Amino acid sequence: MVTPRFDELIHARTRLSIVALLGAADWAEFRFIRESLGISDSVLSKQLTLLENAGYVKIRKAFVGKRPRTWVKLSPTGRVAFEGHVRKLQEIALQGGTSLARDDGTTITADPPGPPERSTASSPGGDARA
Repeated sequence: MVTPRFDELIHARTRLSIVALLGAADWAEFRFIRESLGISDSVLSKQLTLLENAGYVKIRKAFVGKRPRTWVKLSPTGRVAFEGHVRKLQEIALQGGTSLARDDGTTITADPPGPPERSTASSPGGDARA
């Protein structure tokens, strides 16, 4: 089981989107990631470098014909970090009383704490006030 752990590196919106996309694929081509996320080459390149330096992704470069191609894969370390981050986000959401759907179709729910119980104490005039 993966330990819930908030990951500051993954949490940034663009990197979270990259890691989530890679979590559903084996190897993904740079162009596919860029187009799927609607970001520029330079933004994607910078974010992938950060993820690669952390050991979260593996990058493979090769030529197809005369064209350079780049493929990216979520590393085992990156997968554990992503799953732990998602689990932590689920914990945080559940603390707020949010329902979360699981892969198997079941739902995780947590009821938010209700308002404090109202007491009925008598006032000096004999009226019950809530």
